[in-house]
Amino acid sequence: MNGSTARTRTTAAPAPGSTLAAAGTAAGTTDVDQLRLLHRRRTFGVWFKDKGWRHLVGIAVTIFAIFPLLYVLSAAFNSTGTLVGSNALFSKLDLGNFTALFNDPSRPFGRWFVNTMVVGVVTSAATVFLGAMAAYAFSRMRFKGRRIGLLSLLLLQMFPQLLAVVAIFLLLSGISEVIPALGLGSQLGLIMVYLGGALGVNTYLMYGFFNTVPQSLDEAAKIDGASHVQIFFGIILRLVTPILAVVGLLAFIGISSEFVIASVVLTDPDSQTLAVGLYSFVAQQRSENWGVFAAGAVLAAVPVMALFLFLQRYIVSGLTQGSVKG
Repeated sequence: MNGSTARTRTTAAPAPGSTLAAAGTAAGTTDVDQLRLLHRRRTFGVWFKDKGWRHLVGIAVTIFAIFPLLYVLSAAFNSTGTLVGSNALFSKLDLGNFTALFNDPSRPFGRWFVNTMVVGVVTSAATVFLGAMAAYAFSRMRFKGRRIGLLSLLLLQMFPQLLAVVAIFLLLSGISEVIPALGLGSQLGLIMVYLGGALGVNTYLMYGFFNTVPQSLDEAAKIDGASHVQIFFGIILRLVTPILAVVGLLAFIGISSEFVIASVVLTDPDSQTLAVGLYSFVAQQRSENWGVFAAGAVLAAVPVMALFLFLQRYIVSGLTQGSVKG
């Protein structure tokens, strides 16, 4: 070595674009010119292949989803009474359909609206409460038949209530002779029918969300002497608010738009819901009034939209967290 110390030199890697920068500096160009050069090199085909097609798909899906809504809204504000006159969107704007909607004594739209709100709110609240209790039992308690019961709820949900319309009609017809308040033509009977299918997917969705709540909270509460009822109402329900909001929203949307079972159970026009009552405007072949029907459909969508906006902050977290763990 002759007293000399071997030195190791480390060469720093050139920064990205350093070659281009050196060339640009030698040619007397600035950084702005270099960025413009890079932008020009990125052709439209490269941009479209990278992310441009996503914008195109998003625009197409948005138009596909918004156009039916605009068409119905245009028909609601067009008092010609036909959908053909609404081909030119918003060519005529008036409130004639909304006036006719509330001025027909044989078709009490206001009463239908109130009936829908009563049936929807009561059924949704009961669905959330029953589903939460069932999900808590499946999540926190260990008993024989637990797994079979949970799978049975999913299996029964595969068969919609539509298949049991005849059985529901005969059952309520027989109940009418004993308890008229629960028979045909009663809203309470319809609520009981809806609650018969309240469990199922809702319970399984809540079950997955309940499993995300640490059981150490239950154990700590039990050490302090809390019972299952106190744990359920005092601790668990406060922690699972997102999934309760999601289930309540889905139940309300399904009930407010349900037609088949409601048309079988509710025979009295004064007790009918919006889905059944609005059908009377277009049920007759030669006297359809699509404009009034569209106006009623627009007003019927207002409560659902308001509830969706009110519970919007809970929807994403309620659906995603309940699907991760189960």
